[in-house]
Amino acid sequence: MKTEFDLSTMKSRKNPYAAKLKKSVTMRLSEDVVGYFKQMAEEQGVPYQSLINLYLRDCVSKHRKIAVTWQSAS
Repeated sequence: MKTEFDLSTMKSRKNPYAAKLKKSVTMRLSEDVVGYFKQMAEEQGVPYQSLINLYLRDCVSKHRKIAVTWQSAS
């Protein structure tokens, strides 16, 4: 393998798999939740949407479940 390559002669092209890596979704989140992740993302130096994705990915990998119970109206 050559130790040096002339990358200026290469033709650029888009990654054909890029669209399959992530899916665009629309979510309605509370302002305080978005603010929390934006602040944390700023401290870490990453985009807040990436931070939310990392947090949700961690939940998936650890099979975390949430217990949702609704109070009955009395």
